[in-house]
Amino acid sequence: MTAAAHAPARRGRVGRADVYVIAGYALAAVVLYSGLWRHLDRGYLVASMQDQNLFEWLFAAQARALLDGRNPLYSELQNAPLGVNLMANTALPALAIPLAPVTLALGPTATWTIVLTGGLAGTATAWYWLFSRHVVRSRSAAALGGLFCGFAPPVISHAGAHPNFAATFLIPVIGIWLIRLPAARSPVRHGVGLGVFGALQVLIGEEILLIAVLTVAPYALWYAITRRRLPRPVVGGGVTAALVSGALVAYPLWLQFAGPQSYRGIDHLPAGNPLAAFVSHASQSLGALVTGGPGGLALNGTEENAFFGWGLVVLAVVLAVRLRDEPAARIAATAGGIGAALSLGTQITVDGRPTGIPGPWLLLDRVPLVESVLESRMALACVPAIGCLIAIATQRVLDLPRDRRIGPVPVRAAWVAALVVALLPIVPMPYQTVLRAPTPAFYAGGEWARWVEPGGTLVPVPLPEPLHAEPLRWQVDAGMGFALPQGYFVGPAGEAQRGAYGAPKRPSALLLDGVAATGQVPPITAADRARMHEDLRFWKAQAVVLTERPHQEQLQAALTALLGPGRRAADAWVWDVRPLTR
Repeated sequence: MTAAAHAPARRGRVGRADVYVIAGYALAAVVLYSGLWRHLDRGYLVASMQDQNLFEWLFAAQARALLDGRNPLYSELQNAPLGVNLMANTALPALAIPLAPVTLALGPTATWTIVLTGGLAGTATAWYWLFSRHVVRSRSAAALGGLFCGFAPPVISHAGAHPNFAATFLIPVIGIWLIRLPAARSPVRHGVGLGVFGALQVLIGEEILLIAVLTVAPYALWYAITRRRLPRPVVGGGVTAALVSGALVAYPLWLQFAGPQSYRGIDHLPAGNPLAAFVSHASQSLGALVTGGPGGLALNGTEENAFFGWGLVVLAVVLAVRLRDEPAARIAATAGGIGAALSLGTQITVDGRPTGIPGPWLLLDRVPLVESVLESRMALACVPAIGCLIAIATQRVLDLPRDRRIGPVPVRAAWVAALVVALLPIVPMPYQTVLRAPTPAFYAGGEWARWVEPGGTLVPVPLPEPLHAEPLRWQVDAGMGFALPQGYFVGPAGEAQRGAYGAPKRPSALLLDGVAATGQVPPITAADRARMHEDLRFWKAQAVVLTERPHQEQLQAALTALLGPGRRAADAWVWDVRPLTR
């Protein structure tokens, strides 16, 4: 008899073993983010590049909107005067809004740290709960599967910068509710709960939900066809869930796809996983200390979407074959295999060299919504699939007599050795954390309020953009009392209104960017001054501010040539441009 046959759906109380497992997950997550926990005011994850600045701003903007009684899904604090559609960005409102008191009381770095730490621990816990109540009997087997799901290499890669991929704990919760739906005593009430969880997942991360649907849908479709007639609770509960979820997310989705500053998908270069990415080791893993890491097989350190290592890939394939008689294992292997295949992209590559063989993603490359997904991320579906296979295999080993052997080696010892070989190289290392530079006193000390009226636009030089998003932090430390032009967000660009990172740059922004990058001041003409004045009027600017930075003297010279002499204020030079823009 199989392990799953011994594992009826159990909704029992939380036992002591459950508490130990969940506490272990939480401890592991805290260790990974220990640098942030030690410095909740100034800690910064090196792996996040500029994303920590972005997400902290998103948390702060939504908290401030609630405090001011404004729409938390839209903000005019970036990209002045047009604003930013937060639903069209990864704003995580289902987490940011409940955590707004934390953000207002302790700052957005505390919220960032809680979301990341709780995201990893919560995801591991949710998968453990699904495995322990619906797949295997052994808490140890379920704990091992949950541990993998919460801390696998692709998850750890994203968890250094993308909380929407770290906090995926609602995916297994939705899975649990789907498993329980056929036997629900009240399908409608059960459907309401399922719809609420689905809506919350949309408001945390739509992309991981889309990945789950794409990889599970073929098996679900096959199941529906072979069953011919679905149980009445499934139909009633499913319809109810769709109606409830649709009603809850109707306005957010309208805003995202048809509201102001919405866009029509995001163009990106082909981003499939090379085959070598599956057997290599992620940069944040123990194995990378020996092998040297990805070696250019990923877009960057936050997009290492496979990187399981040879040992784990071989183990997963062997388990998929050996456990094929297990329904849960077949579902997991099918979903994981579909995700792995789709992640190869539109053309299969080996180690970065195209083979000319079309990839499965070619079938979906032009499908609306799906076209914007980075295809390498489809490999995230492999994570719960492998976790499930490991849990089931561990249960089978535990079901065998203790003296069962493979030749001279006890089966349990052989299984432990296989797990060590497969899992030890992917053990994650704690994230490197640095202390960010203090916010200039001009912003932190409130001097800015003398130069900008409440809600007015302040122009920091150089202007904020995705590669230079520190001014977003300065804005947060200034109490979000002014708006910024440009910034770090995704918004529409060009006649096609396709999504682009940051705002289209205006002429004076390009000129100042050039000075900041090279330290060379070009000859400033009357046309340059006219364009500067035009841009300031477009931004509805009230002050231009230059704080200490490389090439500060050259930037000050350029601004003086464009706007006349500035004035010293705290640790900044300020140009009051209200006479030009009123």
